[in-house]
Amino acid sequence: MTNYLTIIAVASGGALGALSRMFLNGFINRNIPHVFPFGTLGVNLLGSLIIGIVFALLHLNTTISPHIKSFVVTGFLGALTTYSTFAIESFFLIESGEYLHAFSNMALSLFGTILMVSIGYLSILQLAK
Repeated sequence: MTNYLTIIAVASGGALGALSRMFLNGFINRNIPHVFPFGTLGVNLLGSLIIGIVFALLHLNTTISPHIKSFVVTGFLGALTTYSTFAIESFFLIESGEYLHAFSNMALSLFGTILMVSIGYLSILQLAK
């Protein structure tokens, strides 16, 4: 059972992560002339860097509160970018020598999400006709 402190940690981290995503994405897109989605890429790269740092710190310091982990990882980074979770899970699979699982996860995540976006988008457009 999740306790109320974990819920508060995730919710407050999520609020800050969502706002950070909005401001960072907007800042990048306003300041870099582009056709490429640099704002989203920037957010995903930053989130992946942060989750790598956080998991290394958690590995080195096991006394860090689980509420802080919930705030940063599930809340803040979960709202900033879910890509960071995908990245750390893929990294851990590679690090443990599970190459087939790692590359399957990467390929299915990349192509599967694009496929699902296509199915959802085209289904609604078809229904709207």
